[in-house]
Amino acid sequence: MQFRDLGLNKPIVRAVLEQGYEAPTLVQEQTIPLVLEQKDVIVSAQTGTGKTAAFALPILQQLFDKQDAPKKGKKIKALIVTPTRELAIQIEENFKKYSKYSNLRTGIVYGGVSFEPQKDMLRKGIDILVATPGRLLDLHKQDAVYLDFVETFVLDEADLMLDMGFIDDISKIEHLCPEEKQQLLFSATMPAKVVELAKTVLQNPVKVEVAPTSSTVKTVQQLLYYVPKPKKIELCLHVLRNTIKGSVIIFRRTKYGVDKLEKSLAKNGYSVDSIHGDKTQNLRQEALQKFKNGDVSILIATDVAARGIDIKNVDAVINFDLPNVSETYVHRIGRTGRAGENGVAYSFCSADEKNYVQAIQKLIQKDIEVVEEHPYPLDPKAKPEVHRKKGSKYKKGRKSEASKKKKRRWY
Repeated sequence: MQFRDLGLNKPIVRAVLEQGYEAPTLVQEQTIPLVLEQKDVIVSAQTGTGKTAAFALPILQQLFDKQDAPKKGKKIKALIVTPTRELAIQIEENFKKYSKYSNLRTGIVYGGVSFEPQKDMLRKGIDILVATPGRLLDLHKQDAVYLDFVETFVLDEADLMLDMGFIDDISKIEHLCPEEKQQLLFSATMPAKVVELAKTVLQNPVKVEVAPTSSTVKTVQQLLYYVPKPKKIELCLHVLRNTIKGSVIIFRRTKYGVDKLEKSLAKNGYSVDSIHGDKTQNLRQEALQKFKNGDVSILIATDVAARGIDIKNVDAVINFDLPNVSETYVHRIGRTGRAGENGVAYSFCSADEKNYVQAIQKLIQKDIEVVEEHPYPLDPKAKPEVHRKKGSKYKKGRKSEASKKKKRRWY
C-alpha cells in the first residue's frame, strides 16, 4: 500500500515522500482511513511505529480543503495535547513538514519559556495547535487562546499523561472545546485508567492495536547483569570501555541519579549530556540536538524526559536502574534496533530489583540472557539493602519510646 491509497491528496503525499517515507506503517495504514471517516479512534501502539503521522496526515487532509485565508484570521481547528515539551516540539515539527505545500499553520505552546511570543503567535492565527496541558490552561486563563472552533481533539501519550497527573487538566481542556468534535486517543500502553479515560472522552471509538505492549523488537539483543548497587557505575564504565561501540542512551530512575552518573562519566573522559525535568527547555533541546548530531555519544535520561522522543541510529540502551513498570522496559529498549538495524539493551539488576526482572520477563514472555562473566558479580545470596536515615537509632520493626507513648486523642 502507498500513501496515496489512503485517500491523501497530492500535496500531502508529496511532502511525506520528501521525508523519505516510502509506504505507510501498520498503525498509519489502519488509523488514517478511520480518522478521515470522522470516527473517534483509540490507538495502542509502541513508540517508533509512526503514531504522529497516523493522526497528523488525516488532520491535515481534513483541513486542507477548508483553509482559512491568513488575512481573515485563522482559528484553531485541531488541538493536539501531549505531556512533555520534547514531544510537543517533535509533533509540531512533523506537522510543519507534512503541511509544506499548504497554507495551514501550526503553532506550539509549552511551559518553561516566555508567554509573550506564544501569545503573539496565537493572535496572528493558526489552524493547528500543539500544547502541553499546563501552559494551555494558563494561556486560556489569560484569554490568550480560544478553543471554540476545534474540530479534532488529540490526546497523545495518554498513559504518560495520566502518570504525570494531568487527568484533571485533560478534563478541563476537553470541556473548553466544542461538544461536537472528533476525538483521538493515542497511548503506548492501555492500563485500566487509560481505558476509563477513553470511555469518558471518546464517543463509540474504534480501537486500533498495533504490536502488543509486551512485544520487544527482534533486532534488539537483551542482556542482563546482576550487580551490587554500589558497583553499578563501575560496571557501566566496564561495559562502555569493553563492549559498547557507538551511541548509547542510559536510563536512570531519578534526576539525582542522572546528574550523578553524568559527572562520573564526564570525569572518565566520555562525551555525555543529559535530560531530565529540572533542566530548562533550552538545555534539554541542546542536549538532544548534540546527541542527534553525534557531538556527544552518551545521553542519560529519566523516562519522563525521554518518552516519545524520536532519535535514530541508537546503537545501545543501558537500563542503569531497572524500571518498576514492566511496560517501561519495552519502551526503553525500543530506542535501539530501529528500522531493521541491530541494537543491544544492557540491564543492570541489583538485589532489590530482582522482582522487576521477574515481572519484565513475564510480560515479554521470554528469559533475558544473563551475562555472568563480568568483574562485579552479585552474590546470589545477597539480600536487598535496607536504607535508613543517617543517625537513626532504631532498627526496622521497633518503635521509639515517644511513639509508644503517643496516643490518639478524640476531641
